[in-house]
Amino acid sequence: QVQLVESGGGSEQAGGSLRLSCAYSTYTYSRYYMAWFRQAPGKEREGVATISPSGLATYYADSVKGRFTISQDNAEKTLYLQMNSLKPEDTAMYYCAASALPRLTAREADFEYWGQGTQVTVSS
Repeated sequence: QVQLVESGGGSEQAGGSLRLSCAYSTYTYSRYYMAWFRQAPGKEREGVATISPSGLATYYADSVKGRFTISQDNAEKTLYLQMNSLKPEDTAMYYCAASALPRLTAREADFEYWGQGTQVTVSS
């Protein structure tokens, strides 16, 4: 079991930055691939970024590549998403997720643990 709690969302103007955090807790020694997903109103949830347990492998959606950075602090059990050069199309509910599958993936179905989400709104 993994519990995930996101924070750091809010409102920002286009071109600005926000950093999302996800505190996670687990009662097992399993290592998880962690990811950020987002869902805009009327759209499907999409994978934004994924990171391996070691932090050495990452994946980014084309829409955020070069602007967003995923990272984690394993000692503090916290996942981060640094979002720079924000655009109005980044407006969405952002979710933290964890997968026990041993591969870098951005498929929603591969993630069994989810946080409650944090809203990000970017105005033009």
